[in-house]
Amino acid sequence: MLEKDATLGNVKHAVLLKVAELAFKGELDEKEDQIPYEIIPGPKAQFRCCIYREREIIRERVRLAKGLEPGTGNPCKNTVQVIPAACEGCPITRFVVTDNCQKCMMKECQQACNFGAISMLATRAHIDPDKCRECGKCHEACPYNAIADLMRPCKRSCPVGAISQDPNGIVEIDEKKCIRCGACIADCPFGAISDNTHMVEVIDFIREGKRPVYAMVAPAVEGQFGSDVTMAKLRAGFKKLGFADMIEVSLGGDLVAASEAEEWAEAYREGKKMTTSCCPAFVNMIKKHFPELLDNMSTTISPMASIARLIRSEHPDAVTVFFGPCIAKKSEVAKNKGKDNADFALTFEEFNAMIESQNINLAELEEVGDVQQGSIFGKHFANAGGVTEAVLQSLKEKDEFTNIKVKQCNGAAECKKALMLLKVGKLPEDFIEGMSCEGGCVNGPGSVRKENLAKRDRAKLLGQADDREIYPNIETYVKKEFSMHRK
Repeated sequence: MLEKDATLGNVKHAVLLKVAELAFKGELDEKEDQIPYEIIPGPKAQFRCCIYREREIIRERVRLAKGLEPGTGNPCKNTVQVIPAACEGCPITRFVVTDNCQKCMMKECQQACNFGAISMLATRAHIDPDKCRECGKCHEACPYNAIADLMRPCKRSCPVGAISQDPNGIVEIDEKKCIRCGACIADCPFGAISDNTHMVEVIDFIREGKRPVYAMVAPAVEGQFGSDVTMAKLRAGFKKLGFADMIEVSLGGDLVAASEAEEWAEAYREGKKMTTSCCPAFVNMIKKHFPELLDNMSTTISPMASIARLIRSEHPDAVTVFFGPCIAKKSEVAKNKGKDNADFALTFEEFNAMIESQNINLAELEEVGDVQQGSIFGKHFANAGGVTEAVLQSLKEKDEFTNIKVKQCNGAAECKKALMLLKVGKLPEDFIEGMSCEGGCVNGPGSVRKENLAKRDRAKLLGQADDREIYPNIETYVKKEFSMHRK
C-alpha cells in the first residue's frame, strides 16, 4: 500500500518491489492481478483523479515490469515505453499569454509573429493556437516575459526531437529518432514514460539455478547506496540474491581505455578525428542522426560488453547481467544480446527492489572478495570527462602522444553540437568524448539517489581507492585474450 502523498518514485518502487517479491517466490503469474489492489486499496484516490485510474496505472506498470508493453501486454520491442493511463495529455498549446501582459503600445509580440496568430483583446494579447507555429518569437520579444512557454517537459528534454503527441494528447515516441537516453523518463512529472525491464527473467534464471548468473556493476554504483556500502559489500549482496559473483565494470573501463588509446594514437598519426563509443545513447545518436560519421566512431566495445566477454571467456555458460543507472544500456543489450555482449541490463532502481524484496541490508553485510577491481581511472568512467582522463592515462603509460585535444561533451545537447561540427569539418579538437547524461553516468535516469547525495558519498568511497595504473591492473585480472572491437 502506498503512503499518503506518494511521489512518482514511491509508485515505481512499490511496483518493482512487489513484482520482485512474487517473482522470487515463483508466484508472479498467479498473483499479479492482485498487485493493483494491494498497492491501491481505496476507497479514496491518492495521486490521481480516482482509484480506477490509479489501479490501471499500476496494472500497466506491472506489465512493464514483466517486459511487456503497458497498453497492449505484448512483448516490448523498444526500451522506452509510454504508459497510456499515466499520460496527462499536457496542453498542446505551447505559448500562452499570462496575467503579466500589459497590453503595451509597442505590441512587440504581435510584430514578431510572422503568422498573424496574435491579436489584442480587451485586457491582454491572445495567441490563436490554430495559427501559432510555435516559433517562439513572441516569447522572446515580450518585454514583460508575459508569454509562457508550456512545452511538454518530455518534449523539452528530448535532444533529438523524438517526442510528439497523438490527437488525444497522449505521448508518442518516434523510434527512428529516439536514442534511448531516458531524458524523457526522468523529466515527465507524471511518470507517463518508463523503461521496460527484464528483472523477472533474471530472477527466474537465479531461481532455476541451471546456469551461473554473474552481476556486472557500473562504475557509477559507488555512492548510490551510501558511503558505508563498499564494492565488497555489494558483492556480498549479490551473492545473497543468488548470483555466482560480481565483477566491477570499472575493470571494463580500464580495458576500453587501453583499446581506445591504441585507436586514438593511430588516428592522430593519420590526422583522423574520432569519437568515443562507451555511452550507448551517444552511439545511438551517431547511428540515427549522424550516420555519415560512423567511420569516425571508435570500434572499441563498451565496458559492459568487455566484462561480459571476459566472464564468458572463463564461464561459457554464464548469464551476464549489467546493473547501472543507464536506460540506453538496455537497448545496447537488445541489439547485441548473446555472446558478444551482456544478456541483460537492469538499473539500480531494479537492483534496489530486488535486494529490498529479500530484506537485504547492504550496509550490514560482511565484505566478500576484492574491495577494488578497477583502477581509479576506470572508476571515473562514470563521470563526465572520465573517459578522456583514462585514455590519456593509457597513452601516458605507453609513452604515446600527450598533446591530443579532446572535446568533452557533457550532455546530449553538447554531443549534438560537437557532432555537427565534426560533420561539417569544423571541429577544432582531435577527438570527441560523448556523454549523453549531464554530469555523466552518475546522473543517469536509473539511479536511486539524487546526484548531489550520491556524489558526496561517492567521493568518500573513491578516496579509499589505491593508485594502481591501467595496464598493470588489466594484467592482474585478465588472463585470456578476447576481442575488444565490434564485430
